[in-house]
Amino acid sequence: MIKIGLIREGKIPADSRVALTPAQCKWIRTQHPEVTVTVQQSNTRCYTDKEYINAGIVVTEDLSDCDILLGIKEVPINMLIENKTYLFFSHTKKLQPYNQKLLQAIIEKNITLIDYECLEHEDGARIIGFGFFAGIVGAHNGMMAYGNRTGLFKLDKINSAKNFQYLIHTYFGLKLPAIKIAVTGSGRVAHGILEIMNLLGIHEVEPEDFVEKEYVYPVYVHLKGADLYEHKITKEYNRTNFHENAENYDCTFSKYFCHTDILMNGIYWEQKIPRLFKIEDLQNENFRIKTIADITDDMGGSVPCNLGDSTIAEPVYGVDKLTLKKTEPYVANSIDIMAVGNLPNELPRDASRYFGEQLIKHVFTDLFSSVENRLINHATIVKNGKLNTGYEYMEDYSKTDS
Repeated sequence: MIKIGLIREGKIPADSRVALTPAQCKWIRTQHPEVTVTVQQSNTRCYTDKEYINAGIVVTEDLSDCDILLGIKEVPINMLIENKTYLFFSHTKKLQPYNQKLLQAIIEKNITLIDYECLEHEDGARIIGFGFFAGIVGAHNGMMAYGNRTGLFKLDKINSAKNFQYLIHTYFGLKLPAIKIAVTGSGRVAHGILEIMNLLGIHEVEPEDFVEKEYVYPVYVHLKGADLYEHKITKEYNRTNFHENAENYDCTFSKYFCHTDILMNGIYWEQKIPRLFKIEDLQNENFRIKTIADITDDMGGSVPCNLGDSTIAEPVYGVDKLTLKKTEPYVANSIDIMAVGNLPNELPRDASRYFGEQLIKHVFTDLFSSVENRLINHATIVKNGKLNTGYEYMEDYSKTDS
């Protein structure tokens, strides 16, 4: 018998998403009698304890007898249970300094950590995640911020919507001005952004037309790798070579920022990948962008004027173009930044249902297999308290300071 536990989210601010919905837990119970699911009590989860109980799932405080514990955000160190297998987004694979002590504690407590972010197909494509709903919420917030800044239209905060379907209805009859939007990226986040672009009736145009023409209606351009990067010597783009040797490439986004009103950033970023622009470019008189929705949200990353997270309650802040310091939003001589780290939490039930479906479809069988397999092993950062093969680069990061 394999025992799964759905843990209560402990990170503050509280996240209400969950890895499996009540209906999905019930499906597991009926289709896989060798697996039991127990849910830890919570009053912040988007699905109530009663909904799980009504689905026939045991709700309790103590999960110490579970084999595998499923969460969403980073688990606070004081909530970690020794010798267990955890699945959650640890945000450690990029050696994030704010989670170094978490990884060290995982090792000290002899825990196995399987990171959702590292569950990948053989070609490197991510298998599960909340990126689509991050794109949905981030694009909405970006449009809302631009409307608030210019006064040209009005959108309410997305957390006033009951669900995604309700949100769609709020767009009916909305008339947008002739704005130009650049959408970057090609993954789930970008797909979510494009969903909002289409729902709002914004027309897609080709990159060359975006920089050469002005329009009397709102347009967007979708910029993928080949549109944004070129090899320093050959001036060409090769996807495989770029992901292996990104430091040998330059970013060409500078030819777009003087034609763009809103940037919707959905690019995955790590240190070796060139940034979209330099923070000093904000001082360029031709820098036209007024609003940036940095949906992948890397502080100082692909969007260098991302000065840190904003919140669901206050999703937008300003950056002064002269001092390059953080300001209140919507003030003169500033650019507005939307950089919320838990965007899908604004549509938690929709996002949780989608996430659980992907987990069951692509990961469930491999996770409970008695035979070690590539998918799970590749996503296992720590195995029984030791860094797993492929994560040796984290050795220094994983050591406790003396």
